[in-house]
Amino acid sequence: MARRKRKRKTHMPPKKKRSRIKSLLFAVAIIFCLIFAVSCRVPVDESGYDNLMLGIPGPADTVIDRPGYALGYDELHEQPAWVIYRLTSEELRTKVSTRSNDFRADPDIPTGSATPADYKKTGFDRGHMAPAADMAFSVRTMSDSFYMSNMSPQAPQFNRGIWSKLEKQVRRFAVTEQEVYIVTGPILPQSPSLTIGENKVTVPNAYYKIVYDRSPPQKMIAFILPNAGSSEPLQSFVVTVDRVEEITGLDFFPKLPQPQQEELERTITMENWDWIK
Repeated sequence: MARRKRKRKTHMPPKKKRSRIKSLLFAVAIIFCLIFAVSCRVPVDESGYDNLMLGIPGPADTVIDRPGYALGYDELHEQPAWVIYRLTSEELRTKVSTRSNDFRADPDIPTGSATPADYKKTGFDRGHMAPAADMAFSVRTMSDSFYMSNMSPQAPQFNRGIWSKLEKQVRRFAVTEQEVYIVTGPILPQSPSLTIGENKVTVPNAYYKIVYDRSPPQKMIAFILPNAGSSEPLQSFVVTVDRVEEITGLDFFPKLPQPQQEELERTITMENWDWIK
């Protein structure tokens, strides 16, 4: 009777065995990360930022979209041509972070942004386009508001006076209307005239601010303010959005249906806004 051959055991080489174990551990880690991501997803990452939902206001050398605001950077003038963001009453009620004063260059500007040194001993304030007080609803948004790409040279009596008053008024609009879109920026000359710092940051003669209330009945309001102190009421600086577009060459909220956009941008309804007494 023929003897049955015993099956020989095969031994996996040590290196191959270690490689298979590593692959298995890597697969387990990937599965764990996917489970964790699904269960701990942050809402803003899930839906994307909503700053540019209504369109980009105009051309820029660099467009940056962040959780708190989006901006279009103008390299010639070393400041934003426009800053746009959605602001809600809920965000204004959420005070997570206090003012940091962490002014710093923006690493996301490929050509390099202005720096805090550009403003030093010039007599001009580093004026926020997206105000820090509007960005207190998270540590990230507050910190991002101090990038120099969000700054423009403002006369101190303007920045701390009528401009600050306007920023407070716009927050009042956001609370009353629940949700608004805000666009802010300098009115820049075609070529730099007065500049400050090594990077030659242009000093604007004036600034604009636009507020779009999307709750029915929808409305828009715009302001143009000279870069100087003033004791005039804010209502005296009100203009149509059309007027700001005419002066700046920008096109605000281009994704709105054309007839609706045209109607809102040529109309001023000051009596329908909640003004601070």
